[in-house]
Amino acid sequence: MRTIQRLSLSVAATAILSGCGGSSFISTPVENIDSSPLKVSELTEQEKHTWGHLDLVKDTIPGMSVEKAYEELLKNKKGASVIVAVIDSGIDIDHEDLNDVLWTNEDEIPGNGIDDDKNGYVDDVHGWNFLGDGYDEQLELTRIVASGDTSNPQYAAAKAEFDEEFEKWSQRKMRYEQIYAQLKAADETFVKHFGKADYTKEDINAIGATTDEDLTKAVQMAKFMFSNGLESIQDAKEEINSGLEHFADRLNYNLNLNFNGRVTGDNPDDMSTKYYGNGNVKPVKKSESHGTHVAGIIAAERGNGLGADGVANNVQIMSVRAVPNGDEYDKDIALAIRYAVDNGAKIINGSFGKSYSPHSDWVREAIKYAADNDVIFVHAAGNESKDVDVKPNFPDDNVDYVEIANNYIRVGALEPKYGSGLLAGFSNYGKKNVDVFAPGAKIYSTTPENEYDTKGGTSMAAPAVAGVAALIRSYFPDLNAGQVKQIILDSGLALNLKVVVAGDTNDVRPFSELTTSGRIVNAYNALIMAAKESSAK
Repeated sequence: MRTIQRLSLSVAATAILSGCGGSSFISTPVENIDSSPLKVSELTEQEKHTWGHLDLVKDTIPGMSVEKAYEELLKNKKGASVIVAVIDSGIDIDHEDLNDVLWTNEDEIPGNGIDDDKNGYVDDVHGWNFLGDGYDEQLELTRIVASGDTSNPQYAAAKAEFDEEFEKWSQRKMRYEQIYAQLKAADETFVKHFGKADYTKEDINAIGATTDEDLTKAVQMAKFMFSNGLESIQDAKEEINSGLEHFADRLNYNLNLNFNGRVTGDNPDDMSTKYYGNGNVKPVKKSESHGTHVAGIIAAERGNGLGADGVANNVQIMSVRAVPNGDEYDKDIALAIRYAVDNGAKIINGSFGKSYSPHSDWVREAIKYAADNDVIFVHAAGNESKDVDVKPNFPDDNVDYVEIANNYIRVGALEPKYGSGLLAGFSNYGKKNVDVFAPGAKIYSTTPENEYDTKGGTSMAAPAVAGVAALIRSYFPDLNAGQVKQIILDSGLALNLKVVVAGDTNDVRPFSELTTSGRIVNAYNALIMAAKESSAK
């Protein structure tokens, strides 16, 4: 670790009545950071697994100061329970780190096939599944092109983008097929050369000069894979095969003009039918891990010694399955938001998004409905490395930059290293349309069947912020959705440094130009500001 400049902090000592049983918060919140030590050493395994919870000042890692908040502000304090709805691909509700933090509809008798609470959804014990048994789906731009409706004002743009995407993924698939064939040939060459299938990286590196052309090619291929962080030919084959599966999904389903994955029997262009799907909120298959990962970021049980700790305690997770392997339907999302609101959620996490939205008004109206009922909606900014002030990303909360609600927070993603590379290269950004940034790259969390994995995306940054919102609403339940949103935006660390944008080292801009608030989310500061806001009421 080395210090580039001394830390310049503007600090204000505060002693604020917390509003929780008359106890006090006494702290010195970090309000502005002009420079900070740069961590040049590799993160430890523990730091990799928890970096989003660490503290920039103490750990030189740009986390949200979650652990500091628990140690200094929340110790021995009791908060209220908060329901957080996760609109996603489904959640493994049997997971060891999530099964004790689930929302349960106490008015519904499990498995009796009766709508006991008369809300229109039969056996919705832990949430609702608007996809039924569906999994694969087209992208929205594919649906627009497949409709053949050239009078649609979005048709021309969708057709041009569809052609570009189809060509791009076809080329990638072809390249990966060639690489896989080369890896397979290299593997066969090494097995023959070593006389065993369990040869090692060290065995390969020990091969000297040879006149065997096949062996020379195999060594070159292996060393290329090693240089890209893969430890064996088998690992490389698995990595490439995983890519091929992804490309196949893209071409066979997402970009297939003749595919229709809708299995629920409703018309996605007709809002008069609302009660479709089923009460099974779990993923269809193990690989459908996105929702489980998101849920763990928010609320994986803290302090139980298992794989990961969520940001928030006192949370009940409601699973609303509405996001397929492809683009979500506007109808499903609009109804999912309304379901969450009507069944008691105070925060909704939406780690999904798309560039085309034929019924964006339905979703916008649902977001407004959430706002009218004091519910916060946290949305991932998207992973296209784009300026969403220029290229739309749905759902949104505005028409021509005029906001229709005060409850919507759009979140971009950070890397675990403070400095010019702080902004995740994949993250969307926007001075008008991205509110804040939060840890989103290389995030360790829950995955199906009691497993854990590291994933990255603005999909991981949004639930981090949803967790902070849950903390505020738990310990300061008198604050409304609009106040909580503003606290999250105003209490973050304001950064003046310049960062690489969209992974392009030729594009370096002040961080403040890439987001509305110019800040990265900080749970510690947010709780102090919430305490001050609450005590002033």
